[in-house]
Amino acid sequence: MAHHLRPVGLDFVETAPVRLVFAREIAAAPDTVFHALAEDVPGWPEWFSAVAAARSTEGGREVRLRGGTRFEETILAAKSPEVYAYRVDVTNAPGTRAWVEEWRLTPAGTGTRVQMTFAVDGTAAFRFVFRLARAGVGRSFRGAVTALDRRLAA
Repeated sequence: MAHHLRPVGLDFVETAPVRLVFAREIAAAPDTVFHALAEDVPGWPEWFSAVAAARSTEGGREVRLRGGTRFEETILAAKSPEVYAYRVDVTNAPGTRAWVEEWRLTPAGTGTRVQMTFAVDGTAAFRFVFRLARAGVGRSFRGAVTALDRRLAA
């Protein structure tokens, strides 16, 4: 069943009731990483193992995760090579009320520091479970960014 989420802006990244922030440095340059995030949306499943399918839409994206969770998203920021952020507008994830994901890219030597923030709100049960999932989400992020770096080096 699809749930329409509250339309929040990019400022939600700083004010969300639940924020999970992860970072990792990789060898690829910021502009190369930005291209993979913002312009090669169909390529996400090749490096982000949680993503089963992704495609660009007019002003956004549609993403399907392994396990069946689906997202219809609106791009909030695509400022190359610094930030790529999107808001989830519709999802089948129960208990969700608002969701923004932000990728911040900063130069780190010859590579990039990739920081991802998950900013969410939902029912008390959803917020509790999302906080509980921090370790698993962090592992997924680190694995994805490492795989992306390998893909970009090839």
